Amino acid sequence: MIAFSKSFHGRTSLAVAATDNPAIVAPVNQTDNVIFLPFNDEEALEECFRKQGDMISSVIVEGIQGVGGIREASASFLQTISRLCQQHNAVFIADSVQCGYGRSGKFFSHDFAGVDADIYTMAKGMGNGFPVAGIIIAPHIKPKHGMLGTTFGGNHLACAAALAVLEVIEQENLIANAAETGNYIMTQLKKVRQLQKVRGKGLMIGFDLPDGLKDLRRNLLLEQRIFTGEAKPNTIRLLPSLALRKKDADQFLEALQEEIHMMETSAKAVK
Repeated sequence: MIAFSKSFHGRTSLAVAATDNPAIVAPVNQTDNVIFLPFNDEEALEECFRKQGDMISSVIVEGIQGVGGIREASASFLQTISRLCQQHNAVFIADSVQCGYGRSGKFFSHDFAGVDADIYTMAKGMGNGFPVAGIIIAPHIKPKHGMLGTTFGGNHLACAAALAVLEVIEQENLIANAAETGNYIMTQLKKVRQLQKVRGKGLMIGFDLPDGLKDLRRNLLLEQRIFTGEAKPNTIRLLPSLALRKKDADQFLEALQEEIHMMETSAKAVK
């Protein structure tokens, strides 16, 4: 199996083995059957397939890495994965747990590359906070009775929640809202001179901070009561509700600039 640098696919046995974080991989989960390659490196991917050929069972990739710091897989990279998997009869697994379900401005962020994966994994936004997850498999992968087994599989309340989420996403045009509001936020963030490498798609946004602003996330939480995500060492991750309104975005942007100004003023005073 091929996975990529800074990947995060979960904490259960094989998922964590395909996750590029040695701190959370127990010895019992370690396996020589996962090859980690550089993210977005098409040449390294081609070379791996040349050497391993039909020994490659599958390639798993996030369309936009979440825990890895909002790093977007390029369209050509995803297209190369799709092509090589087809040529070598390998399974293309699109990890869409964070970057799926409309967050990017398309239902799956992989859709921006115009590719169809063999398996899509989904969770998180699938139940709007209620615990539920699922996969979509391509028609050529034939399911059979008893293939999947899980304690909570087929939970009626979870299924009702998942259906309700899809209905609200459609009725309130939340995927289009994610694209529009996310584009607005990124446009405004790029105007803030202190922020570096503003990136993302839709309402999955990241930016880097200089060392002088490394406590910005903490200050936003304690002073402004605004909670954001992070990626080490100095990346802030934004994954707000798909129903985020422009006025909510403006509130965040105003608070962000206020905290930056306060931190810079304090730093000058110390000097």
